[in-house]
Amino acid sequence: MGFLLGKLRVGSFTLGTVLGTLLAGVAIGQLDVQVAPVAQAVFFDLFLFATGYKVGPQFFRALRKDGLPQLALSVVVAVTCLAVAVIVSRLLGYDAGTAAGLLAGAFTESTVIGTATDAIQHLPIPEAERVRMAANVPVAYAVTYLVGTGSFVWYLSSVVPRMFRWNLREEARELEKELSLRAEPLPGVTSAYVEWDTRAFLAGPSAAGKGIRELEESVPDRRIVVERMRRDGVVGTPDGETRIREGDVLAVTARRNALVEGLAWVGAEVDDRELLDFPVSHLDVVVTRKEIAGRSLGELARESGHGIVLTRLVRTGQEIPFDLSTRLEQGDLLSLSGDQPDVERAAREVGYADRPSPATDMIFVGLGIFVGGLVGMLAVNVGGMSLTLTASGGALVAGLLLGWLRSVHPTFGRIPEPALWIFDTVGLAAFIGIVGLNAGPRFVSGVRETGFGLVGAALLVSLVPHTIGLLFGRFVLRMNPLLLLGAESGAGTTTAALRAVQDVSGSKLPVLGYTVPYAVGNILLTAWGPIVVALMRWGR
Repeated sequence: MGFLLGKLRVGSFTLGTVLGTLLAGVAIGQLDVQVAPVAQAVFFDLFLFATGYKVGPQFFRALRKDGLPQLALSVVVAVTCLAVAVIVSRLLGYDAGTAAGLLAGAFTESTVIGTATDAIQHLPIPEAERVRMAANVPVAYAVTYLVGTGSFVWYLSSVVPRMFRWNLREEARELEKELSLRAEPLPGVTSAYVEWDTRAFLAGPSAAGKGIRELEESVPDRRIVVERMRRDGVVGTPDGETRIREGDVLAVTARRNALVEGLAWVGAEVDDRELLDFPVSHLDVVVTRKEIAGRSLGELARESGHGIVLTRLVRTGQEIPFDLSTRLEQGDLLSLSGDQPDVERAAREVGYADRPSPATDMIFVGLGIFVGGLVGMLAVNVGGMSLTLTASGGALVAGLLLGWLRSVHPTFGRIPEPALWIFDTVGLAAFIGIVGLNAGPRFVSGVRETGFGLVGAALLVSLVPHTIGLLFGRFVLRMNPLLLLGAESGAGTTTAALRAVQDVSGSKLPVLGYTVPYAVGNILLTAWGPIVVALMRWGR
């Protein structure tokens, strides 16, 4: 029911599976359905482990020098949002549960529901008050979620560009020129233009006597590969020292402009199916070698890119644009195509070949969550407040560490995308559904108690931190407008805002600023759950 409700639209926004499942749980919860608390904990721990596993490589990358500006922006936004949520909640007289739900909904970070509820369960207060306070978390979340999402998406994609007088399409074109990139087509639309191609050329008098390597280096700043050669009717693979004879037929792979404009001197193009009919391997490779991380694609192409075409670069689950100046990071996934021996060689030199497999390393997952749970049991007393990660926070930390370890040493700990989707999406949906079931009996009365003041509070908690973040990013960090908007989307962990900025700009480039803040934002906002509870209880 929750997934079905999640498809419903309110204006231009869908409710989403999280809010849809919460509302479905609330509706069914009117029947006073009881679910064992351990079920809620299991699903939430699976979700948090998956979250940490996905963002681990980028989170640790943010701690390095080149990620510090985006890390600083993420911290400013996250700390400001915590401060605004606590101040507004105290002024309006909210309890800790309502404050946590306000923070979770206004910043669309549903993990706060779990970590805050865990913290509430450990408060030294009467059981009835604990139950009431825990039920207020999803109530406040449900009221503020649409307000937080809708206002932030509208603010970032429509208001901010007008406020700063940015033409996002012009900014995208300028940045694309600066990075030597081209605009991406719309989803479901592909270009008829094939950038890389393999064609057969009949060597003429101008090519006779030239070496294969000489031909491959004949067009400056263009990669050209002679894959195969037919000589006297026999097809073979030449090496760099082979001399071309008139009448040889060469299978040449290069970008289309190099084939058309740079190789006309070689000879006429011919159709030689046998020569061109050779196996091409497609392989995903994870960057793990320290000596490769930090180097540019151009450097690697010159040194070891013979016969290899890079078709896709994925970082933290997001496909990013690239050119020869793009620097690789540990954990990057490269989709390589080319002659099988060349692809296998490149995989060994770059890192680890991530071959398709449906198997999940469940020892890795189970042990990670178990050890994380033990770490989460530790508590620190600060100023009379007991601060603890809780078992769920421990699962998140374990996911972070193991996700990073997997990116560095990917020979263990594999979780295929479908399995990760189950842990992530179904884990969160089941957890949220159980929260709704538990909150159902007093949900309506809870909404009446909180009133419409929550809507105004949600606007403040959602927009004030991002406004401060925008000013900090623009005037202190001097970030590019597109990258700044992408970073703000990431710091707010709101993929919908990223998509809206991409739609307005007509470019995918904002994702270049999104990945590091998204990783940091997920971690910090999740950690705010028990902290907002402690701050709201401090002095009371």
